[in-house]
Amino acid sequence: MSHMTRSHMTRSDWTTDRIPDQKGRVFVVTGATGGLGLATAHALAAKGARLVLAVRDETRGRHAADLLSARHPDAPPPAVRPLDLADGASVRAFAARLREHGPRPDVLVNNAGVLAPPRTLTPHGHELQLAANHLGHFALTALLLDLLADGDDPRVVTVTSANHRRARIHFDDPAGARSYSPMDRYNQSKLAGALFGHELHRRLTLAASPVRSVLAHPGYAATGLQHATPVPAVRLLFGRLLRPLAQSPERGALPQLYAATDPRALGGALYGPGGPGELRGAPTRVPLAPRATDPATARRLWDLSEDLTGVRFTLPHPHEDPDTRPAPARPRQP
Repeated sequence: MSHMTRSHMTRSDWTTDRIPDQKGRVFVVTGATGGLGLATAHALAAKGARLVLAVRDETRGRHAADLLSARHPDAPPPAVRPLDLADGASVRAFAARLREHGPRPDVLVNNAGVLAPPRTLTPHGHELQLAANHLGHFALTALLLDLLADGDDPRVVTVTSANHRRARIHFDDPAGARSYSPMDRYNQSKLAGALFGHELHRRLTLAASPVRSVLAHPGYAATGLQHATPVPAVRLLFGRLLRPLAQSPERGALPQLYAATDPRALGGALYGPGGPGELRGAPTRVPLAPRATDPATARRLWDLSEDLTGVRFTLPHPHEDPDTRPAPARPRQP
C-alpha cells in the first residue's frame, strides 16, 4: 500500500448517506436475494437506481423485489432475472436476455458466492466454489462488457475476501480431484476473484476503456452464507463462535457500495473495512496480496478461466505492444 494513510484514501465516516444520486443508472447485482447483495440493492434503490436482481431462486428474487419496491416506492421497480453462476448455459442465457431486452447496465456487481460446501462438481465438471465464485462472474463480465462500456460511469465491482491473502491457485488440480478442503477451495475462489478484478483493470486501462474494475471485501459480516454451508465445523465457527465479531450485512456492503458509486474509487484498488483486522468499519483502501497482483499468475488464471468457461474477452493482453493491439470488440464465444 502507498505511503498515504487510510484516512486519506476514503472518509472514515463514509456511509450510504454519501452515495451520490443514482437516478437513471442501472445496476446488475448477483446474489441479490439476501445478505450483502440485498443490502447493496436496498442502498442503491434508496438513491433511485434501477436494479436487475440476478438470482438463482426466482421465487426469492420476486420476494426481494417486492421488499425493495415497498421500501423504496420512488425507485424503478427491480427486474428479476434467473442466473445460476455455476451453470455456463444460465450465464449465457442471462447475458443474451439482457442484451435483447435490456435494460443496458451501467454497473455490474459480482457479489454472489457460496461458502465451503463439501466437494461438489457442476454439470461441466468444475469445482462448485471456483465455478460460482469466480468462473461464472468471469464469463458474465466478458459477455456484458461491451454493454457496460456504453454506460454512465461504468464499473465492474468484484467482491472478494480478506481470505484471498491465505490462498493459492491449484492450477494442477482446479477441480479438487486430488485434494479438497472446503475452506482452502473457498479461499482459492476469492484469490481468483482478486486476480481477475486486478487483471481486468490492467486490460481495461490498456484498451482505454471507460469501464472501471474495482474490488471490495466485506470484512466479517453476518450473512446467510455462514449458515448455508453444510459443513458442520465451518457452520459452527463462522455461524456461531465468531458471530459476535460480525457486523451487519448493511455495514458489510459498504465497501462494495463505495466501489460501485463513489467518484473517488480507483480502478484496480481493493476496498474493505478500515477497522482492526479489516473485520469491520467504514470502507477504506486496503492492500491486495502480492500474489493477487502478480501478472504471470493473473495471465495463467485468465487463460484457464477462458478455457473452462469457453468465453473469451477481446481486451488486449497487458504485455502486447500498444501500437499493434486490436481495437476492443464485443466479447465472443468460441
